[in-house]
Amino acid sequence: MIKKRTAVLLIIVAMIIGGGAVLALTNYPIFASSGASASAGLSQQDMNKLDTAVKLLEDNYYKDVDHDKMVEGAINGIVGSLDDPYSAYMAVDQASQFNESIEGSFTGIGAEVELKDKQVTVISPIKNSPAEKAGIQANDVLLSVGGESLAGLDLQTAVSKIRGPKGSKVTIMVQRPGTKDPIKFEITRDDVELETVNAKMEDGKIGVIEVTQFSSNTGTRFAEELSKLEKQGMKGLVIDLRSNPGGLLNVVVDMAEKFVPKGSVIVQEEQRGGARQTVRSDGTASKKKYPVTVLINGGSASASEIMAGALKESADAKLLGENSFGKGTVQTSVPDKLGKGTLLKFTIAKWLTPDGEWIHEKGIKPDEKVSQPDYFSVAPIDKEQTLKYNMNNDNVKNAQIMLSGLGYDTGRKDGYFDAATKKQVQAFQTKSKLTVSGMIDAKTAAALEAAILKAIANPANDTQLNKAIKELKQEALAPASNS
Repeated sequence: MIKKRTAVLLIIVAMIIGGGAVLALTNYPIFASSGASASAGLSQQDMNKLDTAVKLLEDNYYKDVDHDKMVEGAINGIVGSLDDPYSAYMAVDQASQFNESIEGSFTGIGAEVELKDKQVTVISPIKNSPAEKAGIQANDVLLSVGGESLAGLDLQTAVSKIRGPKGSKVTIMVQRPGTKDPIKFEITRDDVELETVNAKMEDGKIGVIEVTQFSSNTGTRFAEELSKLEKQGMKGLVIDLRSNPGGLLNVVVDMAEKFVPKGSVIVQEEQRGGARQTVRSDGTASKKKYPVTVLINGGSASASEIMAGALKESADAKLLGENSFGKGTVQTSVPDKLGKGTLLKFTIAKWLTPDGEWIHEKGIKPDEKVSQPDYFSVAPIDKEQTLKYNMNNDNVKNAQIMLSGLGYDTGRKDGYFDAATKKQVQAFQTKSKLTVSGMIDAKTAAALEAAILKAIANPANDTQLNKAIKELKQEALAPASNS
């Protein structure tokens, strides 16, 4: 069994744009537990080959070369040969950015990304971050920053280009699955604070605890809020892991132990060669007297999936929402071994659910699939063109989705700007005290987007959460009705 309190693993999805994942570095004893024989490292012939290449270039390249840059490039090439988006070498500056986020806040746009098929792809925007407020979504592919293409860049280089000081603006071009044309986002960088636990009691004594990441203080905060809700007579609990990109495994284990009975499996680790280790609950939890529902979606990744899998398979919790992201590997980070201030992060194992399922690139399916309204995932409207009657494109489609979501039913959402769409645009402009033209110019587009963001932020429109609360209320009442 893994001794979780002495061997702290990192479950890492990728770098967060603007600062790095909210994770603690660890000296996990990977070299003793990898299941592989000790490597001899580079042979003298290997060393001679690398040394010769460096000398040839330094002596004969047509202009001066940067020796340190070549060495860094060699290390990046070695790590890159793994073809693993979750393994990376970080030089001093990059490692420093990574460490900033571990402290609990950073400056940036706030979106967790990975390198998928050699494209910088969003795993999830951080809750209440500039990226989320702008409309960045899971699976968006980031094409360029400030007109500079991200194609062919390693993840850390791409991240460094997106970072910037608080208050500075960045233009990001995004390719969204299902849309033909790239989408332009204008985002103002800001401090991204990582308050990872938020709780409230809903009508019917149904508690809701939202967990946005698994950082070092998340377990303590979760325990505090859970205790408060239980003391208030909670009759059902919703644990909201939607768009939670992951974090620390030891924190997940501590939190899962509040629900998983002592001795039951929380997660399994499979190392090279197939050897497995098992993390079991050593808490004192017995089956809760109240039912538990866990909310997941496509941005629920890594440690979130461990939590969801553990509660479903070992604590009889119900999963509701949409298929999770599908990140089933374990990473560790080794500081300073390649120079003071550097960091080497790499994958050391697979993780499996209590029942032994590897969810990598598949995700976890919810017990009950419930989708949010379509306007929750609508793309911004391109404000450089005016949309008008008889046009047919994705921007018109996005406007129709927004209008319908706001109660202005266009009767269609296929991108064709017909007479009914024009009529609803006029109605929206009248209500919003805009010039009533029946065309969607930049002002009307901005007003539509502001109104739809307000609708998304309204808890009354959160279909998934409201469904979970309603079902828990019914379940809480069931024993009384049967007595």
